[in-house]
Amino acid sequence: MNLPEELHERLKRLTEHQHRSMNATIVVALEEYVSAHTRRAKVRGLARDIAERDAELLRRLAE
Repeated sequence: MNLPEELHERLKRLTEHQHRSMNATIVVALEEYVSAHTRRAKVRGLARDIAERDAELLRRLAE
């Protein structure tokens, strides 16, 4: 994997501080990123469902 030099150095310092390998740190970071993205997508989907289901109520409340 080719990382920008500055990011590589920051990652190296972080892994040394956490006593883990760069690979393990990258895996954790990717898991957190994917989980956060999945949660945001789920929340957006739920909000869309609620807005569609309650469109009439929301319209009346806005009046």
